[in-house]
Amino acid sequence: MKLIKLDAIDSTNEFLKGLSNKQELDNFTVVIAEKQTKGKGQMGSVWDSEEGKNLILSVFIKDPLLNVNQIYNLNIAIALAVVTALESFNIPELSIKWPNDIMSYNFKIGGILIENSLKSDGTVSSVVGLGLNINQTNFENLPKASSLAVICKTQFDKEQVLFNIIEKIKQNVDLVQREPQYLWLQYTERLFKKGVPMPFKNKFDKNFMGIIQGVSPMGKLQVLLEDDSVSQFGIKEIQMLY
Repeated sequence: MKLIKLDAIDSTNEFLKGLSNKQELDNFTVVIAEKQTKGKGQMGSVWDSEEGKNLILSVFIKDPLLNVNQIYNLNIAIALAVVTALESFNIPELSIKWPNDIMSYNFKIGGILIENSLKSDGTVSSVVGLGLNINQTNFENLPKASSLAVICKTQFDKEQVLFNIIEKIKQNVDLVQREPQYLWLQYTERLFKKGVPMPFKNKFDKNFMGIIQGVSPMGKLQVLLEDDSVSQFGIKEIQMLY
């Protein structure tokens, strides 16, 4: 694993994408930063992080997929890698809030953003961004956010957490092609609020009740509605009200 450490950067994902365009990168090249000024989340949302307290990283993964139809397999592999790595530190009540938020209890402790590049030969390379709240304790105006330190009432070694996560990512990327069914089973079992009646809001700001059933192969959330039908929703088409 090649590790590039930066004090500050606009975005580790943008830095790593730029680097991959200029030179041939080793698989699992990792960029970490103590401060990120323009961190990105899903669909252009912003990821804020207190300087020096958290893990801000991006990983370059070379050709993890056989074709573009497997893109969501990588999402579940990465989310699972983060959760299983954190389980080794005894972080309680971990789950994955669709599509890629890492939760402990009802609090968001991390977020994942994967950006894929399709090559002319049909192969896909990926830059995986992860923001994980480690030792930050102040979450003013962020009532649904927390960190490992707040939840476990102790400080953590960021580098140790990093190496555990990268090791799990390597293992799961290997499983993407060999045993994707295993990854899907583990991911579905860890889905946040799966099987629990929950209020939702759709893209028209209409509230409704539903029960999460799982996620489709293309990454859409499957929700059982009150009329016993199952509908599928893409990112930004549905919001869970929890």
